[in-house]
Amino acid sequence: MQPVPLMNDTKWDELRLSMHSVDPRPRWRTRDIESGYESDWDGDWFHHFRIGGYATIQWVEIRTNSAAHREVVLRRLQEVHVPGMATEQGFLVLGYSQVGESVDYL
Repeated sequence: MQPVPLMNDTKWDELRLSMHSVDPRPRWRTRDIESGYESDWDGDWFHHFRIGGYATIQWVEIRTNSAAHREVVLRRLQEVHVPGMATEQGFLVLGYSQVGESVDYL
């Protein structure tokens, strides 16, 4: 089955700029939908996050470092209104889903 894209370049940029403005910036890693490659954890949202474009980002995992940090990041994610879910260590923002799969928005 073909995966269904949930995000576009504009939405990824909104996420990127929103996370870039959080202090301290949350760390992130991505998974490539074509190769399955999971990137190393990174903290640079301004330059590194957009290297290579957004077309193949299956998901981005965002790690927070405290309860207060988690609240700030969640508020920003809700403002941008992205598909995803909370995890134990932060959040997972989805770039793709499968046909018929239910998706929640933060």
